[in-house]
Amino acid sequence: MESVLIKEYRAGIMECAHHGHICIVNDQGKIGASAGEPDFVTFTRSAAKPLQAIPGIRGGIISHYGFSEQEIAIMTASHLAQPVHVEVLESIMRKTGLTEKELVCAPSYPLSEDSKEDVLRHDGSKRRLFHNCSGKHLGVLAYCKMKGYPLEGYADPGHPVQKEIIETVAMMCGIEPQQISLGTDGCGFPVFALPLSAMAAAYLKLACPDLIEDEATREAVTTIAQAMNRYPEMVGGSGRVDSLILRDENIIAKGGFKGVYCFGLKKERLGIAFKVLDGSEEEWGWIVESILSQIDYSNKGLIEQIREAFTHDIYNDEGKHVGYAEAVFHLQDGAGS
Repeated sequence: MESVLIKEYRAGIMECAHHGHICIVNDQGKIGASAGEPDFVTFTRSAAKPLQAIPGIRGGIISHYGFSEQEIAIMTASHLAQPVHVEVLESIMRKTGLTEKELVCAPSYPLSEDSKEDVLRHDGSKRRLFHNCSGKHLGVLAYCKMKGYPLEGYADPGHPVQKEIIETVAMMCGIEPQQISLGTDGCGFPVFALPLSAMAAAYLKLACPDLIEDEATREAVTTIAQAMNRYPEMVGGSGRVDSLILRDENIIAKGGFKGVYCFGLKKERLGIAFKVLDGSEEEWGWIVESILSQIDYSNKGLIEQIREAFTHDIYNDEGKHVGYAEAVFHLQDGAGS
């Protein structure tokens, strides 16, 4: 049964309750704490992007194309298409010789309101490069081009690159590839249905690559995590939870559409995944803050930064204080709900 994670109040009356599930795994492969159902199955959405980047990085695209850490970081991103993101994406295209028409993600406007207004003031055209998943697509296409795989159909589950991605995701999650159910993501890529416990296990390995047996994969994960920590604004952008908590080099984090969020803690050797069942993302900051507080995370300054960036106070359109939100879940030891 799901837990109530967040309650929102207006004029002292509860207006919304956001239900969901949380799973925390330790480096013994055990569920260390949870709320709701730790094995709840849901789609990874964009939380899988750091995992989807592994085959290309492991395969040698960095040295082959001369990619920078910023370019690596944006391959894991759900970016806002702010100018700094577009600049890095265009750099990838120059280095690889890839073009926007080869991307299967749909032409879009930037998610950043300021960037969208700039586009509308100029030619007003949507671009595939503005799609928040374009970095992932360019990274996978670069790998295909280097390997001599066909670029056409690169998003199909049967394509060699997607088969390698699925095998890699399964290995990071500690399951078999056939245990992964597939859907189609918003950007056209296969998307993975996994238990939260498997997602948490994968993020534990992203945070603690020493747990990965294969040396090449271990080195690729170390490289990806380092790039995400050094260039957190590439991973999300202004106002994103990911970009805030990635400033702490002890954390690897990435959210996905429809309320799924994952992060790993290096020193604590924990992998954490949660799902807000109504698909909302507004609660992420509150949930992350509460999880870190409940496990007595050592970086109190980060917890305070999250609290300031994602205030519990609710304001109306004119900036008047009208309510508040609070995290109401309590993590239980092990798999208890």
